[in-house]
Amino acid sequence: MIRRKELDHDLDQLRSLLVRMGDHVVEALDGAVLSLKTQDSEKAQEIVQADVLLNQMEEEIMDIGSRLIVTQQPVAKDLRRILVALKISSDLERMGDLALDVAKVTLRLQGEPLIKPLIDIPQMAEIVKVMIEEAITSYLNENTDLAYKMAQDDDQVDLLYSRILTELYDHMRVNPDSLSQALLFTLVGRYIERIADHATNIGESAVYLVTGKRPDLNR
Repeated sequence: MIRRKELDHDLDQLRSLLVRMGDHVVEALDGAVLSLKTQDSEKAQEIVQADVLLNQMEEEIMDIGSRLIVTQQPVAKDLRRILVALKISSDLERMGDLALDVAKVTLRLQGEPLIKPLIDIPQMAEIVKVMIEEAITSYLNENTDLAYKMAQDDDQVDLLYSRILTELYDHMRVNPDSLSQALLFTLVGRYIERIADHATNIGESAVYLVTGKRPDLNR
């Protein structure tokens, strides 16, 4: 009974840490895109400095998960809960790195006037922020329907990314002087598109937690 209570306590701690990581990633992405849109280098620097917190949370999850596996020797769904928590923390840490990469583009531009107003990139980010929240909710509530819905959200992100690439290539062709900044914006689109892919990975983990089988939501 004592071991069960200890296990449940630690599993709750894992869930709590993952929620905090998810909130951190949403805030980082939101702040990074805002810093790019407004050319706010100070905001971008805050995103860079805060990344260490996400890494610390991932390390704490790794410590708890590995300790549980060694000391509790969990089986069946309890073991899946721990393995899923470890996988989700890895995806969230990578998402944080990608948000950090967006902020670094702001720093690279050093206040240079934007070649065009940012419309599609913030729109992509809004969809992805919802996806992150859906991913964490699907995990917490073991909601496979919500997890599968994320594949449709990811399709929207991919369409916007394709549109961004087309517009930027057209812009570079007409305005060769904009090449450097346009290429940076294609990278930003790619970073946000990759965050969406990691969000769907979390959805896959939620499905695996419930069913023991992992679908491919990025297909």
